[in-house]
Amino acid sequence: MALTIKQRTVSDVAVLDLTGRLWILDLPLRDLMNDLLGDGQKRFVLNLAGVDYIDSSGLGQLVSIWTSIRNKKGHLTLLNPSKRVERLFDITRLHTVFEIFAEEPVAVEKARKLTV
Repeated sequence: MALTIKQRTVSDVAVLDLTGRLWILDLPLRDLMNDLLGDGQKRFVLNLAGVDYIDSSGLGQLVSIWTSIRNKKGHLTLLNPSKRVERLFDITRLHTVFEIFAEEPVAVEKARKLTV
């Protein structure tokens, strides 16, 4: 299933609801994030509730996006990954890099805090 992205704004934070697979054959997330960063957006929540599969390329995309956001003094949080995706973050120890939350209001509030 191709990755679909629905974008909305909550308290000046771009919330991206992802559905499908984040993998080597799909790059719309990277392209959208580059566009949003170019437009000056700095606060992001990626809602992973609908993501059923992430491969190593998908993880690489997430790390690259996180780095780009941090370099622009922005903030990214992840929301509600499935058990399978959460386990992947644990195995790869990326749960120590990404801030992961189960509730949207908490993820949005944390994303509003920009890096200084």
